Amino acid sequence: MRIAVQLHPQHASYNQIREAAVAAEEMGFDAVYNWDHFFPLYGEPDGQHFEAWTMLASWAEVTSRVDIGCLVTCNTYRNPELLADMARTVDHISNGRLVLGIGAGWFERDYDEYGYEFGTAGGRLDALSESLPRIESRMAKLNPAPTRKIPILIGGGGERKTLQYVARHADVWHFWWGDEWAHKNEVLERWCADLDRNPADISRSVGVDTDKVTDYDALFAELAAADVDEITLGTGGPDYAMDHMKRFVEWRDSL
Repeated sequence: MRIAVQLHPQHASYNQIREAAVAAEEMGFDAVYNWDHFFPLYGEPDGQHFEAWTMLASWAEVTSRVDIGCLVTCNTYRNPELLADMARTVDHISNGRLVLGIGAGWFERDYDEYGYEFGTAGGRLDALSESLPRIESRMAKLNPAPTRKIPILIGGGGERKTLQYVARHADVWHFWWGDEWAHKNEVLERWCADLDRNPADISRSVGVDTDKVTDYDALFAELAAADVDEITLGTGGPDYAMDHMKRFVEWRDSL
């Protein structure tokens, strides 16, 4: 079991974000993620916000143990070959700790204000399908090569396309924990059967909203029974409160 934290890169100075990443490692988290947007997703819509991938390069230097990555990179913000090169570079800076999280994108304001074509959800998913083989191909050509097979994490629960892409390409599948999770997991397993992929080769990562937890013991029992591999908890700036998340780390250590 891995416990991760997603530090929302908004409403804070970069010094506060960097200090939160270092603190998360010291608290015993296994991974520290950000997100790939250009504006805050909640709170003051024009508040402070920082770009994801340049941030990961910094985190690679100021941490030494935790995995790092975007939860998740928006596929259509960067050329896939460039993204592969960026990922390989952060992989080397971090000595092999990068997780390449990726998704189709959804936040329309990012697209409009930065000049990307928003299009349709189906079109963005089709673009993701085209990009994933290009990323894999470019990774194989880079010199130097990545330090390891960089894990690909795909987020989302679309049953016709997204979960198919997970079965074809991903090492990790991320989805929110809740009533839909078991059904989505069954759909992923059917895609794995159709594509001759061993579902056990795909780690299950779930996001948990701690504000909605009323019974931690019951939640921990459910997560253990579901064979979840990673739990991600989120927190935002400027405070990046993580003390209430310690019980997840303590539970992991008790297993």
